[in-house]
Amino acid sequence: MATSCCRNEIPYVVPVHYAVKDGVIFVYTTEGKKTDIINQNPHVCLQIEDVADNRHWTSVIVDGVATQVSAPEERDLAIKLITQANPTLTPAISVHWKDLWVKENREVVYRIVPTATSGRAAGHQPGSFVPLKRNIL
Repeated sequence: MATSCCRNEIPYVVPVHYAVKDGVIFVYTTEGKKTDIINQNPHVCLQIEDVADNRHWTSVIVDGVATQVSAPEERDLAIKLITQANPTLTPAISVHWKDLWVKENREVVYRIVPTATSGRAAGHQPGSFVPLKRNIL
């Protein structure tokens, strides 16, 4: 999945780890440019895809509003859901050295509430059930 955010009318798109529960999308990332932008402008756009091959795919676009998750119970739930899809969270894990002896991982979890969705699929019969490798929404 990729997320897009915008600062000074300049879009920024990066891949992120995510999970979906009860219509809410949780995103795991590390501090950096995208978190700076999202904290200034919480309106985001996510592109999620499930590709079997170049003739069989599904793509969903989600517009939404991101809020940083700080409540420990919700944060733990979000990380649990996200690590079920990617147990190592690579390549998102980012270590920041505070000094020569102390390091920290500046991780951030966002809750995204969708405001609009759209999507397309290829290689499927109209009206047929399209099995997905994972819940994309």
